Amino acid sequence: MSGPDPATLLEDVRNSPEGPAVGAFFDFDGTVIAGYSVAAFIRHHVKTLDLNASATVKTLLAGTQGIETEEDFVKFLGITLRLWAGRTPEELEKLGRQLFRDEIGPSVYPESWRLVRAHLERGHTVVLASSATRFQTDPAAKALGIPHQIYTAVEVGEDGRLTGHPDGRSPYGEGKAAAVKDFAAEHGVDLDQSFAYSNGNEDVAFLATVGRPTALNPSAGLRRAAAERGWPAVDLPGRPWTTPLQVARTVGTYAGMMGGFVTGLGLGLVGGSRRAGLNLGIGLGGDLSLLASGVQLDIHGGHHIWEAQPAVFLFNHQSQLDVLVLGGLLRGNFAPVAKKELATNPLFGPLMRLLETAFIDRSDNAQARKALEPAVERLRSGVSVVIAPEGTRSATPSPGTFKKGAFHVARQAGVPVVPLVFRNTGELMSRNAMVIHPGVVQVAVLPPIDVSSWDPSELDERVEEVRQQYLTTLANWPGED
Repeated sequence: MSGPDPATLLEDVRNSPEGPAVGAFFDFDGTVIAGYSVAAFIRHHVKTLDLNASATVKTLLAGTQGIETEEDFVKFLGITLRLWAGRTPEELEKLGRQLFRDEIGPSVYPESWRLVRAHLERGHTVVLASSATRFQTDPAAKALGIPHQIYTAVEVGEDGRLTGHPDGRSPYGEGKAAAVKDFAAEHGVDLDQSFAYSNGNEDVAFLATVGRPTALNPSAGLRRAAAERGWPAVDLPGRPWTTPLQVARTVGTYAGMMGGFVTGLGLGLVGGSRRAGLNLGIGLGGDLSLLASGVQLDIHGGHHIWEAQPAVFLFNHQSQLDVLVLGGLLRGNFAPVAKKELATNPLFGPLMRLLETAFIDRSDNAQARKALEPAVERLRSGVSVVIAPEGTRSATPSPGTFKKGAFHVARQAGVPVVPLVFRNTGELMSRNAMVIHPGVVQVAVLPPIDVSSWDPSELDERVEEVRQQYLTTLANWPGED
């Protein structure tokens, strides 16, 4: 049956009872992420020549033939686990984090992320319930803030290495349903009030364990089962396809950015003011690049940008598109903050030096204040600075841990921090992509935060409070009540 859209699902969650007695069980592959996480591991092993040809063929054949029964899954799992035999759990944990950052994380459905956040805000017991191993699911659970997991346990031998066998029954099909019931009994979860989400027809028994099941992005088999049982079925929009036109527009985007910047800078220098030229170049370059890319800005709270300048502008970093958004949003009178290694980058170094970037030495922990001095100097000269407090691009819509450097800079310079929340730049240009897709980038500018009175002993807590503002804003976007 045709069911509600993702926005209606969110509303249902927000109107549901509060508290940990309500569970929210999310399947992983195909439900929280697009595609299958094991494929990233197989691609890695093939690329690094760490996988023999016979194992590769067997694994790919098992996948292409399809998995219809629990017996099929056990066979596929056996092939996969044999690839890991002899490795330590620590090796696979490290590999899992790397693959999540580079490949798996960017495929998280934004709509699924918002559902997870909505359940967490209601105080529900949220569980990632998957037949995958913890090497696949654990990085996702940590990044999404999911506190509980159900996964396939793997056997570790006396030598501390994987044996190539599962440890007990895998939570697949009826096994997942049984695991959910056991979890609910152990954690005091009322399954009749609980939610579950999955995309695969193997999860009919899993969905049937709860009172509020949803076939999310369902396969044909699950769609039929949902129609028979009266369950809602909701399709999620996929990632946009890359076309030759979008490649051409992206080339035009970078050309517009550089052309606008150079033109504005030149006009400013003719007028005798380098800073006026930089401001004009940033604004003109931002406008031309956004126009060429087909990206528009939908801004909430834009007046906060001008309330207290200079300031430290914070933004949640998702992709290279953020740079264009910053130019179109702030217009000028700001300098980026970047790690000092970028100063010698042959492609970006010259441009960043022209932008009067404050290069900081993030490895200089022993002299942290000195390392931050370039950014403080920019602020004291009347120029705002822009910092990504995560220090790198996040793999999912959920911002990572905030570093404290941006807040130290603001305190030393005596200026406020202004949070810029970018909702969907990662959807129009994913973390490691080169091509920009047209669309609307949503930006929320939060009120300036005075950090001058913050007690240094409470800095970790206060920084986390700011990060929570991002999470709350992203999950409850202004104007969508």
